[in-house]
Amino acid sequence: MTHYPANYHTHSFYCDGKSTLEEHVREAEKQGLLQLGFSSHSPVPFENSFAISEEKLPEYIQEIDLLQQKTDVKLLKSLECDFIPSMTVDFAERKKACGLDYIIGGVHLVRPPHGNGLWFIDGSKQETYDDGLRDLFDNNIKAAVTTFWEQTFEMLETQQMDIIAHFDKIKMHNRDRFFTEDETWYKVLADKAIQLIKRHDVIIEVNTRGLYKKRCNHFYPSTELLMKARKADIPVLISSDAHKAEELTLFVPEAIAELQRCGFDHTAKFDVEKGRFLY
Repeated sequence: MTHYPANYHTHSFYCDGKSTLEEHVREAEKQGLLQLGFSSHSPVPFENSFAISEEKLPEYIQEIDLLQQKTDVKLLKSLECDFIPSMTVDFAERKKACGLDYIIGGVHLVRPPHGNGLWFIDGSKQETYDDGLRDLFDNNIKAAVTTFWEQTFEMLETQQMDIIAHFDKIKMHNRDRFFTEDETWYKVLADKAIQLIKRHDVIIEVNTRGLYKKRCNHFYPSTELLMKARKADIPVLISSDAHKAEELTLFVPEAIAELQRCGFDHTAKFDVEKGRFLY
């Protein structure tokens, strides 16, 4: 691997991105990408500022189709689907209804066992993470993180997805303040995620966003988890999780080097003729 000619995880003005679809396409052309997958955050059943609305979905799909007529970059249609138990739409139903090429599954909002409130583990504000930990889990970090992983397990067991997004993102706002990734209880949970990813034939994305946004000191997932994925022969791909056009290829060379260090010699690629990823 010396060049990575695709980005499959891309956000725009349709959700919480800061660039138009066309701006992303023009940057993809400039960067020499051959494939560009748009993956707006899927609709969720409550007021928010980060997800595409149900009403905007047809316009989103139509604009991608129109842009395809103006570029040689292969444009792919996707959604990054949040999984929140008993709240979000089934991934397979969403894929079929929208005519999507693939689905990215992820957990950004953790639902406590008692079902009241949602812990937002993403975003730019560390205090949002800390407030949710206090208000919803009484500062019990082990209980909170375990709930995140159990929600991830349920997503893998019940939903059909092609790619799992930044699957250890629970570490982002932690920054070794509440737990460390080498604690036994944490490693047991992360290892179970690896096992389920393998069992359900899901691709792991190596997500570079935490590094270029300076919110994390490593890729998602960590080197240790990538090495375990390689040992389990789980396919991977690289995503910048771009929210601006200029982010499309940030830290991709570093991600290539990381994968090579972990023993990977190729990545998954979307096969247009077969309509699926090949490993």
